[in-house]
Amino acid sequence: MTTNQFSEFGTVEKKGWSETETAQSYAASLEGATSQSVPELVRQVGAGPGVLALDLCCGPGVVTAGLHSAGAEAIGLDFSPAMLQLARQNVPEVEFIEGDAMHLPFEDARFDAVTIGFGILHVPDPISVLEEAHRVLRLGGRLSFSVWHGPTIPTILGDLFQVIGRHGDPSVQLPPGPGLHDYADPEIVVPALTNAGFSDISQTIVENVVETNNADDIVTLFMEGTVRGGILLRSQPPDALADIRAAMIKLIKSKYGSNGPWRLPIPSVVSAATAA
Repeated sequence: MTTNQFSEFGTVEKKGWSETETAQSYAASLEGATSQSVPELVRQVGAGPGVLALDLCCGPGVVTAGLHSAGAEAIGLDFSPAMLQLARQNVPEVEFIEGDAMHLPFEDARFDAVTIGFGILHVPDPISVLEEAHRVLRLGGRLSFSVWHGPTIPTILGDLFQVIGRHGDPSVQLPPGPGLHDYADPEIVVPALTNAGFSDISQTIVENVVETNNADDIVTLFMEGTVRGGILLRSQPPDALADIRAAMIKLIKSKYGSNGPWRLPIPSVVSAATAA
């Protein structure tokens, strides 16, 4: 499907991530888990002194900070003013720009590296993002991006969506958009990157975890700090939401240990490639 076919999804994502409360909740609750992928993202693009790096969908600037700490000259871009406000507070030494990852405001072959930390799953046309990343990379420049792993291995994110599917109101639906885990799948990633002009493609699993002392926190975390999960959870009738909370508590205690604190798995996949 094209951007136009997923236009409602794009509108919902941009609106949701531009809300100050959602951005702040995400930074407070999920930033710890997302930051665990930063070393691999930074390593894959060879960030260091003399490297000009673009961090797309930069959010609160977690990956941007990693690029900067490695010695690279970094620029961050995001469509959310609320996220950019957090990023500028977190990494004041770096330039941050409001913009669209599908239509970048940069000339061809400007950058040595492009990173995308959990951002490609929030755009209606990921192919356009990959093509734009290739356009602004110099020949031989490196791209790396992270997404959450699908439920083929243990992941609390997969657990949550399965529980919502079993106990939630089936009338509550998200607008159609790219699959949450599409760009973890090598059968999607490899041809997409190849067609966009990349070679030397690899994928690495990172064993991210979410830490919590309260099993009920997981539902609140995704309800307040994400857009897809937030829509599905906030739109539930009260009885259904109560059933989802109870089912998640039971699942966590039976699957990950009866007593907290818990280190719940939420693994990611980092894909990397070279601009050919």
